[in-house]
Amino acid sequence: MQIEMTIKGLMVDPITNTPIVLLRDKAGERVLPIWVGIFEANAIALQIENVATPRPMTHDLLRNVIHDLKGAVEKIVVSDLQENTFFALIYLQVNGESVAIDARPSDAIALALRTRAPIFVEETVIDNAKPIDYPTDAADSERLHKWLESLDPDDLGKYKM
Repeated sequence: MQIEMTIKGLMVDPITNTPIVLLRDKAGERVLPIWVGIFEANAIALQIENVATPRPMTHDLLRNVIHDLKGAVEKIVVSDLQENTFFALIYLQVNGESVAIDARPSDAIALALRTRAPIFVEETVIDNAKPIDYPTDAADSERLHKWLESLDPDDLGKYKM
């Protein structure tokens, strides 16, 4: 069974300093932490904060390609968890057919944010995921805010062509 979830927020793992995307079900009863890379967290954070970049990021490009080819993102699904690695599928509507594309959850989430597509998680993934044992405290929140504030949109466009 798939459970619809929303992004509760981003935080930094206090042990590894790795960004974590927190997904929460609509009822607020279940939270799924997904550890992501710094660049993936950046792509998600920029979209959450509605920060415009000087050039399209990869997820913006993907959204534009899907749209220009008359496709649409129906939903994304965090579909599996194997050896502490999450897997996701992006469901596209193309020429009247549904097509599932394999993706990293962080990329799927970044695309879902840009297309306003719903985010789902298989219930078995939530049941088997590593629980998050520590609450977001003020120090952790402050660290995330400092990291987000240090992001410079000009740096994101340094690979201009």
